[in-house]
Amino acid sequence: MKISKAYFRGCLLGGATADAKGYGVRADGKDLISDNTQMTCFTVDGLVWADERAARKGVYAYIPCLFYAYQKWYYTQTGNLADKNYKFLLRGEILEWEQLFARRGTGQTSMTALAGSIQNKYGTLRNRINNSKGCGSVMRVAPIGMYFWNDEEMAFRIGAESGALTHGHIDAILSAGYFAAFIANILAGGGIKESVNGALRRLREHKGHEDCAAIIEKAVALASENLSSSRAMEEIGEGYTAEEATALAVFLALRYADDFDGAILAAVTFNGNTDSIAPIIGNALGAYHGVSVIPPKWINTLELSDLIIHGADLLLEKADAQDAQYG
Repeated sequence: MKISKAYFRGCLLGGATADAKGYGVRADGKDLISDNTQMTCFTVDGLVWADERAARKGVYAYIPCLFYAYQKWYYTQTGNLADKNYKFLLRGEILEWEQLFARRGTGQTSMTALAGSIQNKYGTLRNRINNSKGCGSVMRVAPIGMYFWNDEEMAFRIGAESGALTHGHIDAILSAGYFAAFIANILAGGGIKESVNGALRRLREHKGHEDCAAIIEKAVALASENLSSSRAMEEIGEGYTAEEATALAVFLALRYADDFDGAILAAVTFNGNTDSIAPIIGNALGAYHGVSVIPPKWINTLELSDLIIHGADLLLEKADAQDAQYG
């Protein structure tokens, strides 16, 4: 099965344009992205690096490559490396984009975790780096669902392990896995409800899933109830934790499945963590409908739109090649 680039572009541009609306800052006629989209770009970089490394060496190392990609992001935000032995990271196309060096609401959990990850030691499922359940584990994970669009299980596993790099609470880890699987299911041709439930079944297979599953189930129930969106979202939470942000995105995806603009408006006007909820729902509905659902003026005024489109196309190229080899 082949997938159109319109859906890969839709996923990344949907997230980025929604991020810019939630971040709400403009400069020189551009809508500026926040750290959410910056880290999403570095997730693409890590996956492409892992794929190209495997082509040379025959061994995939997704998590180490994602870790090093996030260390590159750490460098862009601080001008420093967490470890002098990481100097080999100071090359590559992604570091040529000066806008990625801007500090845009940088998440302190990720910064602190990456700063302390020296000597190639980083957070894993077994060795938790902290007890944070912040939503930073989720807002960067959509490219993993894209790369593994035809393999829900791998999307969940690599998504969860990527979350553990910086966030140690099981809810943050499993939420990242859930959202990556949700994106994979959408791109594989599932409807929104089908994709929500498929990822939920996968989530329930994992130890410690109870709290994360419960709030997603609550979001599913609220989506069909006769409550205003704002009231229902308040019932779910503010979206600062990973499981709340994920559940809010699920609610919006179900409530506004065929209304991209309405979903983003509901996200950015919500009295909560708008600049993280917006890109997550933007990723989901962009993947579902494709790039045509995004207002062209949003793309035309988006900072780094060329890089984001290039990243989507490159990720699809790598995903297609892997599918041809192992599918």
